[in-house]
Amino acid sequence: MIKIGLVGLPKSGKTTIFNAVTGSEADTSDYYSGATKPNLAIVEVADERIDYLAGIYNPHKKIFATIEYMDFVGIHHDEIRKEIFSGELLSIIRMVNALGLVIRGYDIPGSPAQPEQDIDTLETEFLFSDLAICEKKVDTLSKQYSKGGKNPDTEKELHLFQKCYDCLSENKMLKTIEFSAYEEKILRGFQFLTLKPMFIILNVDEDNFGKNQELKDKLSEKYKIVEIAGKFEMELQQLDEDEAKEFMEEYNILESAVNKLTRISYDTLGLISFFTIGSDEVRAWTLRKGATALDAAAEVHTDLAHGFIRAERFTYDDFKECGSEKALKSSGKFHLEGKEYKVQDGDIICIRHN
Repeated sequence: MIKIGLVGLPKSGKTTIFNAVTGSEADTSDYYSGATKPNLAIVEVADERIDYLAGIYNPHKKIFATIEYMDFVGIHHDEIRKEIFSGELLSIIRMVNALGLVIRGYDIPGSPAQPEQDIDTLETEFLFSDLAICEKKVDTLSKQYSKGGKNPDTEKELHLFQKCYDCLSENKMLKTIEFSAYEEKILRGFQFLTLKPMFIILNVDEDNFGKNQELKDKLSEKYKIVEIAGKFEMELQQLDEDEAKEFMEEYNILESAVNKLTRISYDTLGLISFFTIGSDEVRAWTLRKGATALDAAAEVHTDLAHGFIRAERFTYDDFKECGSEKALKSSGKFHLEGKEYKVQDGDIICIRHN
């Protein structure tokens, strides 16, 4: 399951965004509680393709892809830093697939919105956290290397973490470095924050929604960005569907917060969806762009990958155009693929295996 962590400075409206996206009712009070456990919620990824396929096959179950959202306590950049980046909270933050940086785009008494400064503050926090890990690792490896007869593997690791330390010391994120496959494998287990995919959630009020194009253009030079009227959308969750639609039209909000966040999450992580169909279930599965038919088989079940023979495939668009599998085959749009076939978004796949 995809895990998206929502992080932000105090008063950024981070938990409001969480509630708006998940329909939760988490406490949005503005205070630092010292809590380490995040708010958690799992959201189905709305996909009209699943609804259409379920209408054709009338399965016992239709299963949408899901995203787990984690709402972390507001990050402070002063004396509280050591409490935030330690222990249980830090380990959970590092396990997410991507970070959504919630940035305040509205003024509050005594504190005008400063989106660029807030982003810099968050980036600095991530840098400090990763730097502490690298510093400790360099120290440990240096001692091992001096005592262990200059082991070549230890030397390679020491060189790698020294390179990371130097990068972070220059206030540069680790994602600015090109790593070899060997180095990426070593670093993977450390889950460095500055290697995480990130995107910006610009949280604005309803009166200012849609009026921040210049700011969005500037921020999008570095990050993918989505604009959400968090408090307004949280309140929409309390209305029935028709009322919510009416209010969205009034404020020219064309797409719900959950759909916006789903799309930017998929774009940031480079994800696609493929489908399996049948009378038992119609289901959406998630893969990274560039993944193969063998990867798709493993996503469904490891046994399918081990016994893979071929993948029978057609596209959702072709199926919708032809109207049936029989018509697909007669029109030449039903394909047999091997292990190395690159799965495309919207593929409907059946894995043949032994």
